[in-house]
Amino acid sequence: MDRAQLPLNALRAFEAAARHLNFTRAAIELCVSQGAVSHQVAQLERRLGTRLFHRLPRGLALTDEGHALVPVVADAFDRVAATLDQYADGRFREALKVGVVGTFATGWLLPRLDAFARAHPAIDLRISTNNNRVDLAGEALDFAIRFGDGAWHGTHAEPLLAAPMAPVCAPSFAARLKTPADLTAEPLLRSYRSDEWALWFAAAGVPAPVLRGPIFDSSALMATAAAAGHGVALVPVGMFARELATETLVQPFAQTIDAGRYWLTRLMSRTENDAMQRFRMWLTDEIAAQR
Repeated sequence: MDRAQLPLNALRAFEAAARHLNFTRAAIELCVSQGAVSHQVAQLERRLGTRLFHRLPRGLALTDEGHALVPVVADAFDRVAATLDQYADGRFREALKVGVVGTFATGWLLPRLDAFARAHPAIDLRISTNNNRVDLAGEALDFAIRFGDGAWHGTHAEPLLAAPMAPVCAPSFAARLKTPADLTAEPLLRSYRSDEWALWFAAAGVPAPVLRGPIFDSSALMATAAAAGHGVALVPVGMFARELATETLVQPFAQTIDAGRYWLTRLMSRTENDAMQRFRMWLTDEIAAQR
């Protein structure tokens, strides 16, 4: 079909009617009459040679053909709207979608977002947080910042930052912890990575106790629970510098373990565009400056 002949008004009327399943409500949204919406949809049906709606006494129901057309039309309008949004301030802003494990997002990235915005005002950075389980393709992410060993299938992984882990707790807990063995009598908060406490106790030369209690999917949430006095958490201490500086949390023992690091990842099939290159270079420069 010639693009110049695309029935855009009819498609817009169809999409609105499909969401509301009502011509009147669609007309209110589009600021036209109910008759205009009905006419546009009927015109589209004639053009396609098929019915898109069943007209019911109290509203509409999509036909099989209408169901098939809805996601295509909705996605097309969403993509146009997203592109137009990139010109909202009178200049083009390139969107960059980054998934970030929550602990890194709050402990490292968030305090530096203003610096990134000043350095790269033409990049529209869109951040989603996760618990380290992320689907780059399914979530249409340009990058994901993850914690682990860097081995993710079909993924290019660039090491960013070491993440030594150590126990942290509320000051009231720390006052009664004299040796690592004392931890065996305390509630030990756990992450979904079940081997971390065993690794830490082995490094400290203490037999690991049987672990019981709640399991957290976020180190940030686990640290919050520790600060509230619910137990001792084993976390990447570099992500909690502010809490340690203010003694909201205390690190009772210097012993750390290396259970992974933070990585910048992308699909191997994803070629870096200009915004991706600029973000990666800014990230690595900031980390180098921190060191």
